[in-house]
Amino acid sequence: MSPGARIVAGGVHNLVAKQDGTVWAWGYNHSGQLGDGTGTRRLTPVQVQGLTGVAALAAGYQHSLAVKPDGTVWTWGYNGSGQLGDGTLTDRPRPVQVQGLTGVAALVAGESHSLALKQDSTVWAWGYNGSGQLGDGTLTDRPRPVQVQVQGLTGVAALAAGTRHTLALKQDGTVWAWGQNSDGQLGDGTVTNRLTPVQVQGLTGVAALVAGEFHSLALKQDGTVWAWGYNAQGQLGDGTATNRLTPVQVQNLTGVATLAAGFNHTLTLTQDGTVWAWGRNSDGQLGDGTVTSRLTPVQVQGLTGVATLAAGYSHTLTLKPDGTVWAWGNNTQGQLGDGTATNRLTPVQVQDLSL
Repeated sequence: MSPGARIVAGGVHNLVAKQDGTVWAWGYNHSGQLGDGTGTRRLTPVQVQGLTGVAALAAGYQHSLAVKPDGTVWTWGYNGSGQLGDGTLTDRPRPVQVQGLTGVAALVAGESHSLALKQDSTVWAWGYNGSGQLGDGTLTDRPRPVQVQVQGLTGVAALAAGTRHTLALKQDGTVWAWGQNSDGQLGDGTVTNRLTPVQVQGLTGVAALVAGEFHSLALKQDGTVWAWGYNAQGQLGDGTATNRLTPVQVQNLTGVATLAAGFNHTLTLTQDGTVWAWGRNSDGQLGDGTVTSRLTPVQVQGLTGVATLAAGYSHTLTLKPDGTVWAWGNNTQGQLGDGTATNRLTPVQVQDLSL
């Protein structure tokens, strides 16, 4: 799922923060994750109620988060495991503030857990913890934020969250991981769940991280991409469908600027503004005009000059420098924002939205 940014994708919903600080959402809304006060799906963007001055966003499978410039955090949507951090298990169709959490610089969300990186480089987590994804050494769900306090986990620069696992990038370029490890997504050479952070093996010089359902990726400072974990759909991009317990390099890919990971597909934005995708393609989420899964990167058709991207369960979003948003893949809940519920194999523009 997508890290904190101006445009993010949850499981089957999306959020964007406009330059005026307002937040807009569309797609699936069963638990109020669109923040418009209803449980009605939206085929085109609607404004999140009572929320302005937003700096960055994050989205889990059915919950949403925002951080304001003052470092406060606001959440809404599904709360069955306490992932909203408000001390309850009550769903919220409109944003509520996470009490006692300030000084936040960035947010990420997994399926049902949430994390905040503070300006002091400490990590705080809340929500579902059945696989140890909160990193507090327990399997206990937390309805309020708890600090991830582990020897060695200091100087954190960035976070990423998969379905039930979490990644941290330290300022020294090393990567640490915890939570579910059923397919090697922690990159420590085992398939053993970890309740506290362990170092990803053989990986240094990392600039950015993303995580999918059961796979993980790192962008190195040299522009190469490395991947590990579940690979049955080719989402690691190494030309095979073999799971990897430690990082392997994505083939035929250099000059990468940004990464995104859906549940079982992966995308990169290169420095020339083109987008490349690989992995599962059952709903057209790779944007190459087919529904054929790809073991190595293919270029998204008809799309250039992209500024950033995001990936949901089986759909993809991009933001262009002109402020328009383009989407493709699964659209059964209107998550492409084109006013229909029809899947799209190539990019279509999100209606009535300009950032």
